[in-house]
This record gives sequence, structure tokens and C-alpha cells, in this order.
Amino acid sequence: MTTFVLVHGAWGGSYGFRAVRGPLRAAGHDVFTPSLTGIGERVHLASPQVNLTTHVTDVVNTVLYEDLSDIVLLGYSYGGMVVTGSLEYVADRVAHLVYLDAFLPADGQSLNDLTGAGYGTSGIGLGGEWLVPPMARNFDDAAEADWHFARRSPHPVGCFTQPVRLRQPLEEYPFTRTYIKATADARTPEDDRRHPFWQAADRTKTDPAWRYREIDTDHLIPVKRPAELAELLLELT
Repeated sequence: MTTFVLVHGAWGGSYGFRAVRGPLRAAGHDVFTPSLTGIGERVHLASPQVNLTTHVTDVVNTVLYEDLSDIVLLGYSYGGMVVTGSLEYVADRVAHLVYLDAFLPADGQSLNDLTGAGYGTSGIGLGGEWLVPPMARNFDDAAEADWHFARRSPHPVGCFTQPVRLRQPLEEYPFTRTYIKATADARTPEDDRRHPFWQAADRTKTDPAWRYREIDTDHLIPVKRPAELAELLLELT
């Protein structure tokens, strides 16, 4: 039995993996999908104080309090920032680290640094803005779009401005590493210069320290290709 810990992306929640959990559990594996503070079903806990450290703690505490070991730790999209930061505390419990169309930061980089988005650094003070509205997403089915849009919530800005801490390069850790790229997202010259997911794909696809895989859909892999994602995760473990 493999234990999967799947970390969702920005503006989302653990519900984003609802179609992935079933196939993994049906194959005999254990699956945890921790919810990040201030978004998803924990939206009632949103505050200007929520930052990347808060979300790292959400994941680390799931692993430690459940006493999980030899885990497959997956970060989806913004979740790549979170799983990277969690290594300081639970690297010895990770057997396989997976980035699913995700940010792949180095030590000291924030999401702001990787995207150039320029999100504000503080929500404290009169009129301070501390919530970032959800980005637009394209769903194939109108009913599914309505279901997800009803659940997507603004994201505390501190998560995007706080830098990650990584004690050593990812390639120096003893666990296995995989990057999975959504290839249906159009690639443009601007993407080559700035898009962090394509840059991560370029970095990992030719590096023998990494496994590299692709799924032919857009960024919404857990929603649009859940069965294919589950099959790929089972193949990698």
C-alpha cells in the first residue's frame, strides 16, 4: 500500500481531488488531501496573517499527526510552493515528490518572484488589500463549472509574497522526483521567458534526477483527467 498526500492549488480546496481519490483508494492505497487554511472548506479561517508558512504547517501537521511515512507527496499548481516548503520538516517521510503542473521554486523564491505578478506585500492597515480574487478557469461542462465556481474563494496574498525555504537543492534529496506537465496549454514565446510551469518542464525533462511525464489537457488536470492522473500516479509508484 502506498500513502498519497495530495496538496491542492490556489483558490481551491481538497474537493479538487475528489475524482482522483476514488481510483487510488480502489487500488488499495491510502489518500490524504489536506485543506489549506483560508480557502476551500477552510475559507472561514481566512485572515491577513495567512501565508505560505501557514499552508506548509497544514501539510506538515497532516503528515506528522497521522504519522505518515514513505509517502507520495504531490503539489498541484500553487501546491508546489507548499510541498517544497514542507521538506524542511518531513523530507525524511517522503519517498516520492510529485509536482503536478506546479511551481518549482528554489530557496528564497516566492510565487511573486516566479510569476512577476506583483501582488502586494501586506494586508495590514487602513484599506489594506489582502485577498487575491480567483483566476479565470475554463471548464468543459457548464454544470461542472458552476459547481467549482461556487467553491473557489479569494486567496490570502501572503501566500504569494512569502519566499519558500529549501535547505538544499531538490536533486540532493534521496527521494524520487517527478514533474507532470499539462501540454494542452498553449506555449508562446512569452511563456518561454516567464511561464514558470513551462520553465519547470524544461528543467526537469532532461535532468536524470527527475522523472518527467505529460498529460494532454490544460491546467485543470485533476478535474479534466482524474482517471489518467490516478493511473499515472499508480504507474510511478
